[in-house]
This record gives sequence, C-alpha cells and structure tokens, in this order.
Amino acid sequence: MQDLKDLKIAIVGAGYGGAAAAKALGLLGADVTVYEQASRIREVGAGIGLRPVTMNRFREWGILDAIARVSSPSEYFEILTPTGEPIMKEAWPADGEQTHTHLIHRGDFIEALLGALPEGMVRLGHRLESIEDKGDSSVLTFADGATAEADLVVGADGIKSVVRQELFSDKGPVFSGEHAYRAVIPVADARGMVTDDNLRMYIGRGTKIYLLPLRHRDQVSFDITARCPEGSWTPQVTKADMLRTVEGFDERLVDITRGLDMDAVNIRAVYDIDPVDTWHSDSVVLIGDAAHSMLHHQGQGANSAIEDAGALADALRRADSVKEGLALYQATRKPVTDRLQAISRQGWAEDEIDEVFPGQTPTSDRTPTSDRTPTSDRTPTSDRTPTAAATKE
Repeated sequence: MQDLKDLKIAIVGAGYGGAAAAKALGLLGADVTVYEQASRIREVGAGIGLRPVTMNRFREWGILDAIARVSSPSEYFEILTPTGEPIMKEAWPADGEQTHTHLIHRGDFIEALLGALPEGMVRLGHRLESIEDKGDSSVLTFADGATAEADLVVGADGIKSVVRQELFSDKGPVFSGEHAYRAVIPVADARGMVTDDNLRMYIGRGTKIYLLPLRHRDQVSFDITARCPEGSWTPQVTKADMLRTVEGFDERLVDITRGLDMDAVNIRAVYDIDPVDTWHSDSVVLIGDAAHSMLHHQGQGANSAIEDAGALADALRRADSVKEGLALYQATRKPVTDRLQAISRQGWAEDEIDEVFPGQTPTSDRTPTSDRTPTSDRTPTSDRTPTAAATKE
C-alpha cells in the first residue's frame, strides 16, 4: 500500500472510464491527476443503463447515493416488433442483492462521477499530442507544449485514443454501417408509450428504436439506430431521412420521430474498433473505449469502462508491482471485452431474421470492411447471453 501511495498516476480523458479510474485509484491513496482535452465537460447524447454490477462498484467507492439521486431504477427490459408485439421480456441480471439497472442521462452520470473527485484533480484544456514511454515512467506532451511525467499513465481517451494509436495499435475506428439518432424528449411527448421505468426496444426492418425512461427528469431517451452506408462521423441527416427509417413502425413511434426538433437530435455514424492485442506496457495502460470500443447494441460500453476502472484498482492492490498489476488487469478484463466486442458486431442468425427480428441483416450481408474481424472468428449467435441484444450502453 505504501508503494501505491507513492505512485504518481496521470489519466488521459475525463469520460466515464477516466473519472471512474480517478475515483478508484484515488481511493488507493495514489497521486492522481486527470487531463481532459475539453475546456468544459459537456456530455451530449441520451440515456444509458447502469447494470447491477456497476451499481455495486459505486457502492464500493461510496458514491452509490450520488448516482441513485439522478437515475431511475428499472426492473426489466423488453424487445418488441415494430408494431408492438412482444418478442422477449427479461429481468436485468442481478449482482448480489442489487437487482435493478439504473437508467440515467449521460450528462447527469458524468457530472455525478466528476463531482465525486477531489477539487483540482481534473485539469481541463489539456489535449494530448504525444506520449513517450520510458519504461518505468512516461511523459505526456500536450497541444500547448506543457508536459507531465507519471509512473503510470491510464489511457481513457476514447475511440480515437492518442495513447492507443501511439503505443499499441495504429488501426483506426471501423464503421458499422449504421447511424444513431438520439434525442431526449418530455414524457408528455412520448404519445403514451412510456408508463413505467423499463427499457423497451422495437426492432425490425433494419431499424432499432429504444425508449429509455428518465423518470428523475420526467423525460425519455428516444433513440433510433438504422442502417446507412454514409460513414462520416457527423453525417448530414434530414427529418425525411429519419422518417424513412421508421416506416412500418407503430404510428406513435412515427409521430414521435415526426415531432423531433432536429436541432436537439444527436446524429452520428456508429463505429467500433478491432480488438487490440496488448493493452499495456510497464507504465501505460488502456481502459474503456480506448481499449475496446464496441457497438452499442449490447448496452455495455459505459458499464465496461466502469468495470475496467474497478478491475485496474483491484489488480494494482493485489500485485507486487505496477507491471504485474497491469498484466493481471489485462488478463482479467480482456477476455470479457473481446467477447463483448465480437457479440456486438453480430448480425442475427439467418434462420431467425424473418421470424424473430424482421428485416435485420445478417453479419455476412453487411458492407465488407477489410479491417473487420472475419465472420468465422466471431462469437456464434447461439453463445450469446439472453441480455445481449436488449440494452443500450
């Protein structure tokens, strides 16, 4: 423990993974500084679900109440056809006595996480330009010329991670062939489709529509994920384009789409990354999207980042050295996230498509991308967990 108290740690990125790692590593007594490129923290997008195992991490770190105050407990999730016929309904997978997944707005979540950190731990306006790995320490150089040296650097800088690209993998993000359109609307504008705190997904015809209640805000996260070949990061999409993706769905869902304020809709192409072989050196380690960015169909992006942070702290506590701790962390988490990345890329099995998920395209029919994991190497559909298709990240 004394070695940990003497450890100087620099975390690159103040998103979910970076903020969670700062909390977990700070509790070990380490000297932690978080460097964030943004001049202010502003998390856009919509709602996410925090799984029971994630909520138990927050309990361990003493911040459960802060998260619970700005979230809504959900008992189950449901998958339906475009016109509302039930396909599947399941309780969330429990973790000990914690049985509820908590639905939360991304902005509320990151605000609660950062609010749990000591004042001055997060330094804004630090955009990483390069990193030099010196073996037993590393040096960060930022866009303004400032530098910082640390015994351990945690790369939590997202899907476009500079840390990953400079030290571990030069492969870029991979386009999924889908767009995500996300908006937060008042419950009153949900056409009577939100009557409880449970997540529902309507799926078919190449489109998935999520209704994720945010009762603590009296709002609902309305998300459309639809096939589209346009792979620019911020595609130009019109209201007419969005309406075409929901043709044939329950008319109330069409009406919600028709009533959206396009200025309030977050529009983005959906990307992930190929698995990274190695996540760490002796003094640098990747967590969250920097290590294993995955498609959002599994609802595991933010949850995986939080669990990475907890597992990293656990490994450093148990190990005799930083090097040993980083190896233990990777051995613990990489098999899990490799599997989640593969499952997230799955198309539905061809013999299920028309019967269970009408209009969905199998993986084999997706636009080919040379950087993609070969279909034969992906996890078979039969091996997916029951919750695999059901929740947002």
